[in-house]
Amino acid sequence: MKKLLYVFASVAFLTSCVPIRIAPSISDYNVTKGKKFKRSLSKRQMFIFEDPKVANDFYNYVNTKYDLQHIDVYDNVPFKINGEQYFFSFYEVKIPDKAINFFPFVTSVLFNAAIGNFEDAEIEDPTMDRKDNWYLAIEVYSDLEKDCLEMNSLSREVVLKYLRTLKKEYLSTHNYNEIVFKY
Repeated sequence: MKKLLYVFASVAFLTSCVPIRIAPSISDYNVTKGKKFKRSLSKRQMFIFEDPKVANDFYNYVNTKYDLQHIDVYDNVPFKINGEQYFFSFYEVKIPDKAINFFPFVTSVLFNAAIGNFEDAEIEDPTMDRKDNWYLAIEVYSDLEKDCLEMNSLSREVVLKYLRTLKKEYLSTHNYNEIVFKY
């Protein structure tokens, strides 16, 4: 009985996908150091949220909302809060989920074992399954503060409120030309 249990557990394990890396799940947003989230980002604090839309949608949104005419859309986007000038830069970040799928390997081994053909057997290699997850990371700075999202920053709360509103507007808007008529 124990042998049968071990065989069943081994077959169940080998026919399933074994996750190697799982991308973070963000329900609303996170404020964290960019380097901690993804090594290629800066050391500044960043406002990070999941982007369910297609690539370059946030670029088009920012370009339309701030009337940038495709000039410096990723960097130094100016905005004002209570008469104070701020700037933000954003990054589209891709973090894939990775898993190894042993099913093709196990089925080819079992098939060749069933027909008794191991010498000329063509055994499949395990395959890698990937699913990409996209995030937007936004850093905010001003002439007075290098990092407006730092815990001890004087403008942290007003900037966070602005970024939450920006995120909500981006996710709820489908035609970015509507934004021009709102203001």
